Amino acid sequence: MINRELYLNKIIEFIDKPFVKVITGIRRSGKSTVLMLLTSELQKRGVNNNQIIYINFESFSFSHINNATALYAFVKEKIDGDKRFYIILDEIQEVDKWEKAVNSFLVDFNADIYITGSNSHLLSSELATFLAGRYIEFHIYTLSFKEYLLFKQERNSKKTDIHQEFELYLRLGGFPVLHTADYTIESAYKIVFDIYSSVILRDTIQKNNIRDIELLERVVKYVFDNIGNKFSGKNIADYFKSQQRKIDINTVYNYLKALESAFIVHRISRFDVKGKEILKTQEKFYVADSALLYAVMGYKDRIIAGVLENIVMLELKRHGYSVFVGKFDNLEIDFVAQKGNDILYLQVSYLLTEQTTIERELAPLLKIKDNYPKYLITMDKTWKDNIEGVKHIYIADFLLMDRWK
Repeated sequence: MINRELYLNKIIEFIDKPFVKVITGIRRSGKSTVLMLLTSELQKRGVNNNQIIYINFESFSFSHINNATALYAFVKEKIDGDKRFYIILDEIQEVDKWEKAVNSFLVDFNADIYITGSNSHLLSSELATFLAGRYIEFHIYTLSFKEYLLFKQERNSKKTDIHQEFELYLRLGGFPVLHTADYTIESAYKIVFDIYSSVILRDTIQKNNIRDIELLERVVKYVFDNIGNKFSGKNIADYFKSQQRKIDINTVYNYLKALESAFIVHRISRFDVKGKEILKTQEKFYVADSALLYAVMGYKDRIIAGVLENIVMLELKRHGYSVFVGKFDNLEIDFVAQKGNDILYLQVSYLLTEQTTIERELAPLLKIKDNYPKYLITMDKTWKDNIEGVKHIYIADFLLMDRWK
């Protein structure tokens, strides 16, 4: 088990602080592992095991705790006097009215509380009502390329070839379970498809009472097939109309929102760099992990540029950046990333094989005259240049940088 420091260090800062720590992320992204690492950290700090109340609601052992009353009674029985207790609740959305119990824990006990969930709508709506101003959220993503290499090193002490490893990471993605053993590509995609099916059923269809499952899956495939392309709900509705399949535009938006809530997709808004405003049309959608694309759609060479964008977008989000698609006059910048006073401008391309491609990719970055870092990220392994302040970098090298500047 590798130490996922990127997340654990952020959570550790809030140990014993008066906030409910909410840990979110798509199923099988590693939330439970982060909780195990947190438990180890508490033990290192001298917390006795009997002061740690850990419940995984996906375990049959706790299937009887299915509502707030049962949860409160179970925890209350474990509480002993005025000692500090650490309540860790994994996949809390399996408990009906869970938010009432958590709110009572804050009121009644000397407790530090940690919860995880796999559906953002469920968490955000209930938390906003009962715990307004008293919770902080941490989102867990699938393995970064750097974490993937740590997994490989833990299982194999041989020195790795970064180029080969990135190409494998590109195909296999970052679901941790895939990197605990050696799987064929076919077996790996079977595992990922089963994760996808579980998320679609439990965190999308059931949570949102979706009845037309076949239509939802068509929307998913449209989104997956258009990774890296701008489109709107109207574009999807028009596409279905051209296929003699009517769908109400509000239904499209509801389906997209449900997919976002289950963390299957991430919506990236457009940002006008000159006007300094977020635009509400023609967004882009990316997936929680590139392996989802291949598991659902099969391997397609033509979407490679979109997959590379997807990997870069997730890396920016892992490091706490707000990510937008940039607009500068009539030109598009793949990503404008902001964190505090830091700004990054990034173009992502597969290969710069022709001069026209180079000029097209550089054009929007060269028009921006501020002094923030600008990157052109590609699969080119040898050509590394700095053109008027724009740094051309191999994607694996970009992903392994500690800080972008």
